[in-house]
Amino acid sequence: MAEALRPVGGKVDARRVFTDPAFFVAWGGGSGLARRAPGTFGTLVAFPVHLGLASLPAAAHAGAIALLLALGTWACAVVGRRLGVHDPGGIVIDEIVAFLVVLWAIPPTALAWLSAFVLFRVFDIAKPWPIGWLDRTVPGAIGVMLDDLAAAAATLLVMRLTAIVAGEWA
Repeated sequence: MAEALRPVGGKVDARRVFTDPAFFVAWGGGSGLARRAPGTFGTLVAFPVHLGLASLPAAAHAGAIALLLALGTWACAVVGRRLGVHDPGGIVIDEIVAFLVVLWAIPPTALAWLSAFVLFRVFDIAKPWPIGWLDRTVPGAIGVMLDDLAAAAATLLVMRLTAIVAGEWA
């Protein structure tokens, strides 16, 4: 077991992702292997996961997201320690979990989903305050997950305010 926790460094490739459970989770089942915009591909993974959870009762759906949050935090800690890098670009479980929160909280319509996707990616990439502050100041796996959860909260806030102004989402 101590051998498995020793830093391994090196390139993260498909072989590593598909043979190591921590890398598999952190890399979002392989979506983090995308050469360009892995965070966007990770965010897209949330859609089929959400559809798989959508038929569950609300408490079970929320519990599944909480379990993925815990599993993702563990995976980020292990991978970060093994690579010696705080938040390598291939880690996308943070986007997946955060966007699952968004999808759980918004109406299941194409317009809501598309709007949420665009807003979430903008917040995750641009990292306005307090998202960027969290990204820079909260260390470790908690920090990896937390800035994306803040981007999810910002997405939900903008969507809610827009819906209230439009008088559509009670």
